Amino acid sequence: MKVLVAPDKFKGSLTAAEAASAVAAGLADVRPSLDVRCLPVADGGDGTVDAVLAAGFRRVPVPARGPTGAPLTASYAVRGDTAVVELAEASGLYRLPGAPEPLAATSAGTGDVMAAAVAAGCRRIVLGVGGSAGTDGGAGMLTALGARLLDGAGRELPPGGAALARIAALDLSGLDLSEVDIELASDVDNPLYGPRGAAYVYGPQKGASPGDVETLDAALRHWASIAGPEFASRPGAGAAGGVGFAAMAVLDARMRPGIELLLDLLRFDAALGGASLVVTGEGSLDAQTLSGKAPAGVARAAAARGIPCVAVSGRCLVPAPDLAAAGISAAYALTDLEPDPARCLAEAAPLLRRLAHRVAADHLSP
Repeated sequence: MKVLVAPDKFKGSLTAAEAASAVAAGLADVRPSLDVRCLPVADGGDGTVDAVLAAGFRRVPVPARGPTGAPLTASYAVRGDTAVVELAEASGLYRLPGAPEPLAATSAGTGDVMAAAVAAGCRRIVLGVGGSAGTDGGAGMLTALGARLLDGAGRELPPGGAALARIAALDLSGLDLSEVDIELASDVDNPLYGPRGAAYVYGPQKGASPGDVETLDAALRHWASIAGPEFASRPGAGAAGGVGFAAMAVLDARMRPGIELLLDLLRFDAALGGASLVVTGEGSLDAQTLSGKAPAGVARAAAARGIPCVAVSGRCLVPAPDLAAAGISAAYALTDLEPDPARCLAEAAPLLRRLAHRVAADHLSP
């Protein structure tokens, strides 16, 4: 019997690879002769680069700017001429050196990483756009790739979303990615601005006050009028503080559901061959899970092959009928073993290994 273990990360406690390893160890405790294959997954958010390393990609460290411009080392993953760039690697919230900078945080570091991948010969870039620290409409990314954002006096704008209110011209003469195919991996369908836009929906998570949100939203409206108004209302334009907009409007990027795109990169369908059971999961199984997160995508792919799928998680907030409708026949949570959330986070790996004993007992015949 073959089991494919394909979880996403358990945020705050385990990477996807660590979660997969813990589950595999627990299954082997009960069934030592079991054929277990681990294939960590991601949906385009933080952890995407780590996940694809298990599918033959190689990590490439590069210098980049963080959300406040401070230098750091980020990385992308490469296989052949395909690079996987994770926005959070350079421009994520966790990269902030101190307090949030909602008006000034930049996506320039993401552009730095993309530029390094192109310089290394990559001609396809998969850009995972989750977990950003800023709301700069992707302007920083574009400047790192050679664009110039100018005010009415011909001066280059400072970084950050608030400065976009002063843009008068976008000079793309120094930007040429015409031979590079860019795909956006995201499950966000928000437009660039407005009540469902990047500033109003995600700005507060990045430290924006109500006044900051209004400032950023107005600046994004003006930015769209310069860079491509027809793209502002497209689903996903508001992803990662508007990076989705800049990628589609200026870089001719195509957006695909993150988990769908990542499963293709991971050659997931081939990995399913011969499997009798799939185990997926993430830190919290909740309403967002069912709206396109990694476990739902894994379950959908397994169902298409007629393979049962179960999920493990830190906690489960989804009723069994809803899980079943998504293709998940059973769910197991760390809170079933340990009611204290703090201990679940601190002892996630051993608890997950114990949880896998239950999965084996319920789904793997002796």
